[in-house]
Amino acid sequence: MSSGEQLPPQLTELGYYALSRHPVTPAELAAEAVLADRIGLGTAFVSERFNIKDAAVLSGALAAVTTRLGIATAATNHNTRHPIVTANMGATLAELSGGRFALGLGRGIAPLWQVLGLANVTSAQLAEITDIVRRLWRGETVVGHDGAIGSYPVLHLGVTLDAPPPVLLVTMSPRTLQLAGRIADAVVLHTFLSAEATTTAVATVREAAERAGRDPASVRIWSVVATVGDELDELDQLRRLYGRLATYLQGYPEILMRANGWRDDDLERVRASTAFASARGAIDATADAAELAELAAVIPREWVRDCATGSPSARAAAVERQFELGVDSVILHGATPTELVPVLDAYRAIRSNRRVLPANPGSVALPASAGSVA
Repeated sequence: MSSGEQLPPQLTELGYYALSRHPVTPAELAAEAVLADRIGLGTAFVSERFNIKDAAVLSGALAAVTTRLGIATAATNHNTRHPIVTANMGATLAELSGGRFALGLGRGIAPLWQVLGLANVTSAQLAEITDIVRRLWRGETVVGHDGAIGSYPVLHLGVTLDAPPPVLLVTMSPRTLQLAGRIADAVVLHTFLSAEATTTAVATVREAAERAGRDPASVRIWSVVATVGDELDELDQLRRLYGRLATYLQGYPEILMRANGWRDDDLERVRASTAFASARGAIDATADAAELAELAAVIPREWVRDCATGSPSARAAAVERQFELGVDSVILHGATPTELVPVLDAYRAIRSNRRVLPANPGSVALPASAGSVA
């Protein structure tokens, strides 16, 4: 963007997932991000798939082409990297982005770890890797570590960061939400959580933070809302809504079902569908038109009730309702910055006053000179 361009105020409470649709290539990342920066989106979140979506590479590219956009992995997994590599990644991106990066960690998908020969990620490991990277960013040398993440004779970065990146935990399980309330700077919830499930998750985080002696408001909570506009063709709408939900049900159905209180017999009907039973991979990436239509017919409507669908004004209203559930910020998942232009316009027209948040998605603290309400 040109230095003289007048940009709209940044909506730091809103974010999007980069490259969140299918098909897509990393070559589209830069143009997406530049537009996101220009229209005032707050943060670009980066998910990771082991194909052409490496979180570190994409985050670095985002930092290089933007000036005010927050950047976060949501999520990457500590068990795929040596802890010094994870710490190095976070330190490098913090410096490269000028303090706009937050490191988001999660458990990942158990069946994938089994296929790759990796152990499942535990709460003890998430707590330990969070502590280790923070110590390394402070310039400490960790000697003789022997714990949940492994045994390491010496860990040392050789630098001390003036502004270490915040650590986010990405989760929807009660146990990890409690852990996040105790130790994390921020929490990213999950797409397709109902309003009731989101309210419960927020309370779980806040209560855990308070029990740990923390200010509950110091933990920034992001909800994630599937955002699918009616301007898209029908196939694309089905893929982004029902195809994506079915993909999550492939990976961790029990957690999503339990979080929402959904009925097991409804899940069994979804699993019995040809589209699900004969899936050729991740459903959102591989299903054809007939399969997506079948999924739309079998998935209960209440499972997508709280998504942001329809016209720009309807989507903006759905986003605004998320804040009534107690979250601090909202990720508009599945939509590109181009698709979000009219949604942001509609959102600005109905946006309630709320506390101003930093561009860094893992932080709630503003400089003393900043205002408190926007």
